[in-house]
Amino acid sequence: MTDPDRPAGAADDATDDSSATPPGEGAEQPAAVSERTVEAVVRQQLSKALGGKRGMAEAALPTLAFTVSFLATQHLKLALGLGVAAAVLLAVVRLVQRSSVQFVVNSLFGIGIAAIFALRSGDAEDAFLPGIIYNAVYAAVLILTVVIRWPAVGLLIGSVTGDPTGWRDNPAVVKLSSRLTWLLVLPCVIRVVVQYPLWLAAKSGAADTFALLGLAKIGMGWPLQVASLAAMVWLLARGNTPMEPGALGGASADPDREQGERG
Repeated sequence: MTDPDRPAGAADDATDDSSATPPGEGAEQPAAVSERTVEAVVRQQLSKALGGKRGMAEAALPTLAFTVSFLATQHLKLALGLGVAAAVLLAVVRLVQRSSVQFVVNSLFGIGIAAIFALRSGDAEDAFLPGIIYNAVYAAVLILTVVIRWPAVGLLIGSVTGDPTGWRDNPAVVKLSSRLTWLLVLPCVIRVVVQYPLWLAAKSGAADTFALLGLAKIGMGWPLQVASLAAMVWLLARGNTPMEPGALGGASADPDREQGERG
């Protein structure tokens, strides 16, 4: 499927290192894991994750409808109903056009969980609590993968290349995957640091921060995610991480020396 917002060169970067396999070894081999593989996989996954401008709009509209309608009416059930209705309408349009409903379903699921939290407590600000909890847990899990040296981006690479653990044989790829995982952690941490105090202030009655919560939810959704992904692409474009000689998919630092050793 063509994506107008797909990063330039993504298709060209997807070439694997299968040409390095000596002839006559027969059966298909997992794609060699190198920094080039990392870049190809990450670019492809980022393209899928973004969903283009339409996907970003579909993620924001239900929250916008809920926030604006509650500020205008101060009626919780009505505001939640309008938020859900916006997501359903977007889904219907997608179905009529016979296009993917993935991003609308994600949005509908999110506003549905938000409605459950808000209706149980009767407080409109609790509609934003699931998002805060999700980002806190997600950040904690990602950090854990880095700490135990199984960074999440590396696991993604392994799942795509068909060699779930081969990427760990290359220290340069492990290091690069850890850095990329940290860039996924950062937006989650920023959202929690900003939105949790706003939620707490509204919940405790210390301040009326509902409008600020809505703006933060929208402004720190796709915009922050896009900034994070752009930083990942920039890091990959630098291409300065050295490859370890002999590691899976890694180029030898001294080809002449390697040839001499073989001789």
